[in-house]
Amino acid sequence: MIISKSDYMAYLRHPAWIWVLKHKKEWIPPVDPATQAMFDAGNEFEQYAEARFSDITKLWSGDFKEYDSLTARTEEAIKSGAKVLSQARFEKDGFACICDLVVVVGDHEVDLVEIKSSTGVKDEHIYDLAFQTVVLESCGYKVRNISVVFVNNKYVRDGEIDIDAYTVQEDVTERVKAKLEETEHQMVGAKLAANVVDPPDVNPRHCQLGSLQDWLPIYRNIDYLPLDHIFSKDPEYSILDLQRINVKMIGDFTDMEIEMLADIPDDYKLSEKQRLQVIATRDDTPIISKEKIKEFLDELKFPLYFLDYETLADVVPVFDGTRPYQQVPCQYSLHILRTPDGELEHIEYLHQEKSNPSRPLAEQLVRDLGESGDIIVWNQGFEMSRNRELGEMMPEHAERMKAINDRVVDLMTPFSRGWYVDKRFKGSASIKKVLLVIVPELSYAVLDINNGGDAQRMWMETVLEGKHDKEKVIYDLLKYCELDTLAMVEIYKKLKEISL
Repeated sequence: MIISKSDYMAYLRHPAWIWVLKHKKEWIPPVDPATQAMFDAGNEFEQYAEARFSDITKLWSGDFKEYDSLTARTEEAIKSGAKVLSQARFEKDGFACICDLVVVVGDHEVDLVEIKSSTGVKDEHIYDLAFQTVVLESCGYKVRNISVVFVNNKYVRDGEIDIDAYTVQEDVTERVKAKLEETEHQMVGAKLAANVVDPPDVNPRHCQLGSLQDWLPIYRNIDYLPLDHIFSKDPEYSILDLQRINVKMIGDFTDMEIEMLADIPDDYKLSEKQRLQVIATRDDTPIISKEKIKEFLDELKFPLYFLDYETLADVVPVFDGTRPYQQVPCQYSLHILRTPDGELEHIEYLHQEKSNPSRPLAEQLVRDLGESGDIIVWNQGFEMSRNRELGEMMPEHAERMKAINDRVVDLMTPFSRGWYVDKRFKGSASIKKVLLVIVPELSYAVLDINNGGDAQRMWMETVLEGKHDKEKVIYDLLKYCELDTLAMVEIYKKLKEISL
């Protein structure tokens, strides 16, 4: 059985993950469109990273018909004098890796280059490169220098992409070499975990590299569980529903044989928000601070503007004046209550042309928002950042955008600060979780586009790339964004009722 680089990285995330990959791949959830879009971004960035190098010999394009011969073709390319190899494969002693770039600098001496579409070097990149280094050295190569090429998220596009400014190459040789001894030991563990008959302990307490949220969907698909595993049924309101739970907590609760949120003892150290979640679950009663909610609502200044953005973003900045991964607003919905008992109004903007939406959107926005009244959003950091960036891109609107930000009020506050806690929120203050509980008659589930990630992807694929039925997608986008602000209106009304 061959242990690949991706197998090894899965093992580091959780020891049972490599066993699942090798024996029960059907337990792994299928790749969703959002994850695929992330993979596509990585592939898109790769061509720009490779442009830093000349005379690249590309050995594999992803066609699995060519995979079996890849190791032999790698050896042939090196023997024939190729200097820079893309997707070279090396295999020894049951371990194999495909390297992004291998630069031949001497007889059996190479530099190793990893390409990542992140905006900096992460710990996982070091472990990844340490595995590659061990494999290459076991094949008889000396690895001289090791580096990572990643995205410069401060780069602002101005015409054609400037490769040297857009990409960053950072030397990580010493960091990687410091991990080699540990990596050799971990590789032995990975091989053992992959070859056992039954999986290693699947308990989430064994997650590493900050991958708890990655492992939980796989964990919940696992059919085989040891008899002494406390989460054998993973029931609703189990400890895994505790907000911001970490692997140490899971380990503690496992040792204490505590499975349910309601059973967490009072003397166990929790944050205040976690403690309130446990109490609300144990008592099966919402915890509502009516006085704080009333004080919050009484300070609101009419007219009230309920605002929500949808954005575009890409690893390669799409338009001049934008940065990699910058969230550029291309749509907004605005519900307006001019007086406490006034009729609800709705205004919207959706950019439908293959051009930078920033200027037309900003110009309509400043007209629609008027000069006074609070602007209600959900999770103010996002909308305020977009407003600030619009002002930076168009200095003539900078003061107006600053004035808009001065009027922003976050409707998430009563939920994020623990003034309203319901066990059914499961520790979340997201608008979808809150809406489902306190305004169940409104639902995102009936919409064809029902989350921000899909909205972004569908706008870009439809407006920029010409895919999909444009008329249908435009309709779906408008309905989704409209529901976001209507949801805020209805949550506001419910809070008003509660505070009386």
